[in-house]
Amino acid sequence: MSFSILKQIGDAQKKKKVVDVRSGDTVKVTQKIKEGDKFRLQMFEGVVIRVDRKESHTARIVVRKVTSGVGVEKSFLIHSPLVEKIEITKRSKVRRNNLSYLRARSGKSARLSSKDFDRAAVNDVKVEEVPAEEAPVEKEEQNEEAPKAEAPADEAEKPAEEAKPAEA
Repeated sequence: MSFSILKQIGDAQKKKKVVDVRSGDTVKVTQKIKEGDKFRLQMFEGVVIRVDRKESHTARIVVRKVTSGVGVEKSFLIHSPLVEKIEITKRSKVRRNNLSYLRARSGKSARLSSKDFDRAAVNDVKVEEVPAEEAPVEKEEQNEEAPKAEAPADEAEKPAEEAKPAEA
């Protein structure tokens, strides 16, 4: 019984929109950082060397990059409110989940073979579909079509009005 309560609390903390991140992906993670009373956004770009607990509210990725010859790893909780956005820039072919062997490598031996992928489709976040939300979407599409039909009529009237003062 307590497990179901914990699961409900955990599911309430999950983000509804999440990008499918895998090991070997090169990602740009945009994170909120608080300095005093203000927040700023900071980007961290690197290779995902590990993905943990993908379906859980505690899902985590470990991103590694080399800066000034020093390897830097940072761990991000995917569902954290401080993680603004995760964008996949490159997808590589890997055969394991934990790429810790990249820590010991540098230069050409640290390269991963890239794989073709549709960047726009991958970075579109998945939204959990609810049947109740489908009906309002169709109504919005109908409402969008109505102003489009009116817009050309307005444009047709404007040139005629502009032409009259020019003749006088």
